[in-house]
Amino acid sequence: MVPGTCRGCVCFVGQVHVRVLGSAAGGGFPQWNCRCPSCEAARAGAARARTQSSVAVRGDRGPWFLVNASPDVREQLEGLHPADPDAVRGTPIAGVLLTDAEIDHTAGLLLLREAGAPVQIFGSAEVRVALSDGFPVLTILQRYSGIDWHTLADGRETTLPGSSLTVEPFASGGDAPRYCDAEMEARGYVFRDRANEAVLCYVPGLARLDGAVRDRLAACDLALVDGTFWRDDELAQLGISTRSARDMGHVPLSGPDGSLEVLAGLRRPRTILVHINNSNPILLEDSPEREAVGRAGIEVAHDGLEVAL
Repeated sequence: MVPGTCRGCVCFVGQVHVRVLGSAAGGGFPQWNCRCPSCEAARAGAARARTQSSVAVRGDRGPWFLVNASPDVREQLEGLHPADPDAVRGTPIAGVLLTDAEIDHTAGLLLLREAGAPVQIFGSAEVRVALSDGFPVLTILQRYSGIDWHTLADGRETTLPGSSLTVEPFASGGDAPRYCDAEMEARGYVFRDRANEAVLCYVPGLARLDGAVRDRLAACDLALVDGTFWRDDELAQLGISTRSARDMGHVPLSGPDGSLEVLAGLRRPRTILVHINNSNPILLEDSPEREAVGRAGIEVAHDGLEVAL
């Protein structure tokens, strides 16, 4: 493999690259209005600050694709090299894939309005409706840069334009954003590279761990998986909310039927937790919860983490 230099990273020809742009859940870490122990630790410099959930994926051949456009997208894209480094204006990404219609995964689309060409956006038909009616990001963006929408169907592989990557969505449970009255599930994405056969899965919203979901994770080389909450009653214990992790569409890591035990049993993939809520004690590197994650052979993502396959 031949090394090459990109702005902000060292890349290798013949590899698929995944960069974690944001590793926190909605609100980031620390969250602006939260004084839970984890957020206070971050403010004191005892825990690493994080932006809101998003990753960039690049195949063995072709450009970067953004998965979810967070409100922090401007600073997140700074580390990616543009397709034409000599152009005065350019973009480091060829398109955006959306796992759901949540505000923290889609508000960043508005910041892409300066694009010089229609923004390529990929997602489910339900997400397109939600972002046209309930939270009309697509309607607004159409008036600026324009959009080119691509509907992705569950269980069907789609080749990403100009890339050696294909993407296959699958339902991962959960419900619609609060602003939307329609029924809707979040999606996970399986990316496969036709050049080197690497397989990776990104599922920041995981509401169920049935056999179908486990099989998809087990067949990957890299699994970036929902690590939002440690406990099902985490927010209630802190006096923040009466809603449980499962009420919010996330399987907690610990407890009966938690995801940590299942993820620890996966033999093939390198498993990394993403989309971590500010209340989750695994954000503290010296916490017993973080130690338990490490003992299970699982990693905790941080902003800027890059993996090559």
